[in-house]
Amino acid sequence: MARVRKTVTIRDVAEETGVSLQTVSRVINGGPNVRPQVRDKVQAAIDRLGYVPSLAAQRMSGSRSYIILAINDRERTLADWRERQGTDWVDQMLLGGILTCSKHGYRMMVELVDTHSDHVERELGAALSALQPDGVILTPPHSENRLITDLLAARGIPFARIGSDAPGPGIRLTMGDAGAAHLATSRLAELGHRRIAMIAGPAQYSLSGWRIEGWRRALAEAGLSDEGLLEVGDFGYETGARAARALLTRNPDLTAIIASSDQMALAALEVARELGLDVPRDLSLISFDNTPIVRFTQPPLTAIDQPIAETVARAVEWLIERGGNGEADEVIEVAAALVERASTAPARA
Repeated sequence: MARVRKTVTIRDVAEETGVSLQTVSRVINGGPNVRPQVRDKVQAAIDRLGYVPSLAAQRMSGSRSYIILAINDRERTLADWRERQGTDWVDQMLLGGILTCSKHGYRMMVELVDTHSDHVERELGAALSALQPDGVILTPPHSENRLITDLLAARGIPFARIGSDAPGPGIRLTMGDAGAAHLATSRLAELGHRRIAMIAGPAQYSLSGWRIEGWRRALAEAGLSDEGLLEVGDFGYETGARAARALLTRNPDLTAIIASSDQMALAALEVARELGLDVPRDLSLISFDNTPIVRFTQPPLTAIDQPIAETVARAVEWLIERGGNGEADEVIEVAAALVERASTAPARA
C-alpha cells in the first residue's frame, strides 16, 4: 500500500526548530525582530521539511492578509455567464491577477457587486470585513462609483481603478481606449473607407467617451466627417442590432462600422446579412474586446484586443510592491492592439 505523505504544517517547523509559531510566521513574512541565527535556522527547517506556507500561516503576523480582492459588476457578469456568450473578461482578469499574486505569495479573490444596488455599501463592507484584503482592484463601472471609492479610501485600503483617469484616491489604469479607436479608424481609412461609423458604449463608462474621441480624431486627421455616423448601445446584442440598423438605414453609403463590444459587432454582422450586405465586400467590421467567439464567426472578426490580463497584472504588482502608498502621479496606460481578420477589406469602389 502506498504511503500517504503527511502535510507539513507551520507547527512542524516550530517544533523542529524549537521556536514559537509567531517567530516562524515572522520569518515567512519577512518580519522584524528575528535574530539572523534564528532566521537561518527556521529557513533551513522550512527547506528541509518542504514546508509551503499557507494563507493562515502568512496572516499570523497580523500585518497583512495576502489577499487581493477584485470587484466586478454582478449584473453584467452573471448575465454573461448565464447566456454563455463567449465573453472572457473575468477569465482574463483572473489570468493576470492569479499568476501575479501567486508569484508574490498572495491569493486573488473575486466578489460580484451590483453597482446600482442601494445596498452596495453594506455588500462591499461585509466582503472587506470578512477578507481584510491588502488591496482591491475595481473594474468598470465600479472604478468610477464614488460610493465604492470613498468607502475604500475611508477604510485606508489601497485600490486600483481600471478604466478611470479621474483625479482622486487609488491607482488609475486604462487600456488605451482612445488610441485603440484611433488605430481602428485609421486602419479603415487606409483601406479607403470614407464613411466609417461607430457604435459606442453607454455614457456611464468613461471608456465609451474615450473611444468616441479617438474615432473622431482619426476621422478629422483623414479629412472625413462623423456626421450621422454615431450610435450608442449598452455593449449588448439587442442594442447593437438597433444601432447597426439605424446607421445602415440612415447612411446608404456607409462602408465600415467600429463596434464597441464583440456582442454589438456580432449584431452588426447579422443586420448586414439581413440587409443583403456582404462582409467585408460591402461592409467592413471592427470589434472591441477580441473574445474567443469572434474567431469563429463567418467571417472571423477583426478586433481590438484589450490587454485585460496585463492591466490587472500591473495593478496587482503596484498594490503588492508599493503597498498602494499614495496616488500614482500619472495614469498607467497599457496599450491595446489591433488583430486583423477577414471582416475588413478595402472599401468598395
